[in-house]
This record gives sequence, structure tokens and C-alpha cells, in this order.
Amino acid sequence: MTDSPPTPNALPHAFFDRDAQVLAQDLLGKVIRHKVGDLWLSARIIETEAYYFAEKGSHASLGYTEKRKALFLDGGHIYMYYARGGDSLNFSAQGPGNAVLIKSAYPWVDGISGPASLAQMLLNNPDAQGRPRTPQKLCAGQTLLCKALGLKVPDWDAKRFDPERLLVEDVGVPTVNVIQTTRLGIPLGRDEHLPYRFVDAAYAPWCTRNPLRRGQVEGRDYFLLS
Repeated sequence: MTDSPPTPNALPHAFFDRDAQVLAQDLLGKVIRHKVGDLWLSARIIETEAYYFAEKGSHASLGYTEKRKALFLDGGHIYMYYARGGDSLNFSAQGPGNAVLIKSAYPWVDGISGPASLAQMLLNNPDAQGRPRTPQKLCAGQTLLCKALGLKVPDWDAKRFDPERLLVEDVGVPTVNVIQTTRLGIPLGRDEHLPYRFVDAAYAPWCTRNPLRRGQVEGRDYFLLS
């Protein structure tokens, strides 16, 4: 008799029903798991962005529509949309119109998501020439993350997490240092100055844009939180 593989433990909905900045920081180090066939495809969250209804950078600030309804639902609903030709993943937070964008992640391999899961993620998300990406670049951006994990807008937008198919898990590996800085891709005049982007410092080289790259100055361009 062989032992059955361990099953993941989903974070409760209450975890997400908190201030967007608090949630954005606490999601760092958590693992997203999406079951495709018999495989749990998994990635550790390394970069997030918080958004609020009251600021101009958010989708919610444009007003309620059926497409944006997930942003106005209780914390722990999934909001997905298309960006730059790909899918993007967000989680609603506490308060109508508030949410966290999952900006990038890093492939996660353990007893639940083994080498076969990583191999499937590599197949899901080849580079422009059809070649396998390096693991460091596989989920280094919001659309790359969704492609690697097989997450699609029609499947998950405005849904709750499903512990049998899609969940976020605390695997007990904490984020030691958090970098706080401004968000990416916010147009001028849309509150681009707000420091609502958070990065796991240990994974900074592999997020969407490294906040510790040459020329960046602590206290001016970013802040290091313990």
C-alpha cells in the first residue's frame, strides 16, 4: 500500500477580509495552488500590489460594472481580467472596491506539487521562441503567472476559492523582509506615487521589476520593512 499524497490546506475566506495593504504584505510567501488534471500547479507569491476604491489607479474607481463586480464582493473573491494579451489574478480585500493584484510568483515544488507539476508549468508557459523558460522567469509577471498556472478569466472571475481546485496555502515559510515601493504601470495622474507595491526581498531579482536594481535608493525609491 502506498501513502496518498498530502492535501493542501486552504486559507480561510476571513484571511482575505482585511485592509488591502495588510493583505498584500501577508500574501507574500503564501502558495497559490491550481489543480489541473491530477496535478497541483503551485507558485509562491513574491510580489503584490494593493488597490483601493478611493484612489485613481484602481479598476474599482471607474465604477461598478458586472465585469468588476468581484471587486465589490466580500474579501476572498477572485477578480480576473485581461492585461497585455494575458490573464491577471486579483483577490478582493476588506471593503467594497479594494483588492490585491498578484503581480508575480516563483515556482513552488513540494510533496503536493512535485517535479511533474513544474514540468507542466514549463509546458504551459514557453518563451516567445517556444523554448522552456527558466524557473526564475516562469511566473515573473502577472500574465506569466496565470499562464504557468493555467488560470483563465472565464473559469475563475467573480468566483470563490475552491479547496478542490484553486486555493492559497500557508506553507510555513515566512517572508523575512518586505520591500515597499510604488506600483508599476500606473498612468500619470492616476495616483502613481502611492507606495502600494510589496515585494519579498529574497526574491527581488525575479519579480516584475527588481526594486533593488542599480540606481535605486532606500528611503527614496523604496522602503525595507522587517
